[in-house]
This record gives sequence, structure tokens and C-alpha cells, in this order.
Amino acid sequence: SFFHPVWCYHLPSCNDTTWSKVSPHYCSGSRQSPIDIVSASATPNNKLTEFTFVKYDDTSAMTSIENTGDTVKVTLNRGVRISGGDLSEQYDTLQFHLHWGNGSSVPGSEHTVDGKRYPMELHIVNSKSSYSGNTSLAVKDSTGLAALGFFIEVMPGNSTGQPQSWRNLTSYLANITQKGNIFVSIAAGFSLDDLLVGVNRTKYYRYLGSLTTPACNEAVVWTVFKEPIKVSKDLVGVISFLTCHNSSKPLFILNLIFAAFVFFLASKQRASVDASPYSNELTLVVTWNRVDIAKSELFNGDNGKVRRGTNVS
Repeated sequence: SFFHPVWCYHLPSCNDTTWSKVSPHYCSGSRQSPIDIVSASATPNNKLTEFTFVKYDDTSAMTSIENTGDTVKVTLNRGVRISGGDLSEQYDTLQFHLHWGNGSSVPGSEHTVDGKRYPMELHIVNSKSSYSGNTSLAVKDSTGLAALGFFIEVMPGNSTGQPQSWRNLTSYLANITQKGNIFVSIAAGFSLDDLLVGVNRTKYYRYLGSLTTPACNEAVVWTVFKEPIKVSKDLVGVISFLTCHNSSKPLFILNLIFAAFVFFLASKQRASVDASPYSNELTLVVTWNRVDIAKSELFNGDNGKVRRGTNVS
């Protein structure tokens, strides 16, 4: 695993304003994550293809769940992997974790789209198969990790406990209410595909970015899917009340001048009037400028700012 010991979210001596000193090589770098996705500035990129997901339908792929103090993390069995999507090689799927705010009232996704922040965000962390799960090696490679980001929004209507897969997942939270080295086994019965229900995985955004906690390694191929997972309001609330202490790294807002960002549409159907001249994929050309978000936008009313931060530990 990969961990940097001298950073925090809340204390002035070690919060995000100090991270560039903690890890100067990357935390003040030029391809930092998360970002605001500007969807209107998309142009074609024919190199992007559909992903191949191996064992995402395996109902026994999830082995354990834990409260790391920063997030909820689920560890996966060996053999779960992805390829395609213009990735340079096959990647092993190691774990997934969540980022949230305060229920549906204070959204807490890491990425935003056209300034919109979603209630939650799911990140599936993948490492190049050639590194055999060694993330210490992967973070030294500019494309060593591939993160799949899925927005989560509240399901319309008054449904409760839906989808069933998310009801199953959240049922384990009562056993990990506090941080600690407690790994709760997950019983077979639901899969990654079940958790990603309703999402068209041929539509996604792509850019080269970083981890969102120190050492902020610029080693991540980010894929952020366009369509959100829809989860009933009660289950979003259950996750929001879990005691974790992570917060937010400021967004990196994009000006439309330079560098690389991609919006993929594998469907031959027209996604919008602007997209209609293009057959499948769209690429956004951008540059990076760091913009701190106002504290009032990030503050979580109960015990801190919006819970965020992506690492591979």
C-alpha cells in the first residue's frame, strides 16, 4: 500500500494548504486531481474504445470492508481486472472506496461536471497488471494506476433501500462505525456490476491526473463516467452518517486552452446537438489553474468539510 504520514485535512499545521511543502514534487504539480469537467468543450478522440470488465459480474469478488478513518474501502479478490478504454495494458482491480458530503443536502463528490457536485462518488482503483498489485511501483509510473469514478445521485421518487446491491453494501456499515483495523468479511451475493447498475459504461470522461492525497502522485489515468449511479435517499444518508475524518482537496478548475481531457461516447446515437457531428468520442482541450473552493461550499455541518481524498492505501 501507499501512505504519506505527515498530512491531514483539518489542522493548520498539516492541512491541504501545506501539502505542497509535504510533497513538493507532486502536490503543486501540473496534472493534479480532482477537476471540474467542462463538458461543452469536447472534441473527437477515436483512440478511446469500450472497456472490458473481467469478473465484475462475480458475486464473490468483494472480500472485506473497512473504515479507514478517511473512507469506506472494499477490497477485492485477485482476478478482477479491466482492459480496453485506450489503457496501455491490462489493469488489476484492487479496491473501491467512497467519497461523500452530508447526505443529499451537502454534496461531496470529488469531481464536478460544469460546476455541479454530486452527493457521492465511487472510485474503483486499478493498477497495471505488470506490477502484480505493488502500488508503490505503480505510483512511480505516470500511468501506473487507472481510477474509475462513478457519480452517485439520489434516486427520484420515494423508494427506499434501492438498489438491492447498495442495500447489501450499506448493511455492513453498522459493523465499521469507527476507524480501526477491523476488516469485516463480505458474504457472496452481489457484484461490482450490481453496484454499477443503470450506468452506461460506454460514456465517460478521460484525463491524466493524480492521487488526491499526498504524495499527490501524478500517476493516475482517470475515467469519470458520465451517467450516475442512482441510489435511494435513505441509503445515501446511511453512508453520510458513518464516522470518517477525510475532507477535501481543492478542485483544479480548467481553462480551455491546453493539455488533455477526454469525453467518450461509444454510442452511435447523438448525445446532444453539439455532439452530433462526431461519431463516437470527444476530447476536451484544457489547461490547469488551481482554484480553492469557498469553505462554505465544502463544510460538513456535523464534523468537518466534505469527505474526500483518493489514495491507494
